[in-house]
Amino acid sequence: MSDMIINTARFGEVSYKEEDVLFFPRGIPAFENNHKWILAGSDDSAIKWLQNIEDGDLALPVTSPDAVRPDYNARIPEDELRLIGSVNPADLALLIVVSIPRDAPWNMTANLRAPILINLKTHKAVQVIALNEEYPIRHIIFPEDVREKMKAQNGGGE
Repeated sequence: MSDMIINTARFGEVSYKEEDVLFFPRGIPAFENNHKWILAGSDDSAIKWLQNIEDGDLALPVTSPDAVRPDYNARIPEDELRLIGSVNPADLALLIVVSIPRDAPWNMTANLRAPILINLKTHKAVQVIALNEEYPIRHIIFPEDVREKMKAQNGGGE
C-alpha cells in the first residue's frame, strides 16, 4: 500500500500508511468530529504527537503513562474495552495527553484521569475516564527542583 501525505502545521509534510491510522469512533473530547489520527514525532522523544489526518493543524502531545508515573494502573470501564473490540490486555496500549504551556514548559502536566486506550490489533482508540479517582487531570510531570532549574535556565519567565 502506498504512503499517503498530510500537510501539518507542526511537522510539515508527514507520510503515513493506512495501517498507521488510529480510528476514534467517538472522536476525542473537544474534537468529536475528528476520527482519524496518527502518531508523529521523533523516535527518540518520550513525547509523541497524536496528529489528526483530517485537520493538519490539530495535534495533541501524548506519552506513555510509564514515562510520567511508573506505577500507573488505570482501571478502564468494560464498556470502553468493548467499544474498541478487546478486553485482552495484550491487545491494548495506553497513552496520556500532555499539556505543555508554550512559555513555561517546565509546568507541563499529564492527564492521568483520561488516558487514551488503543486496540493494537484493530487500531480503534478511545479516550476514557479511568475509574481511579485518585488520578488527577493535571498531574505535574517534573518535580519542583527540576522545574526551578528549567525555569532558571530559560530566564525565569512564567
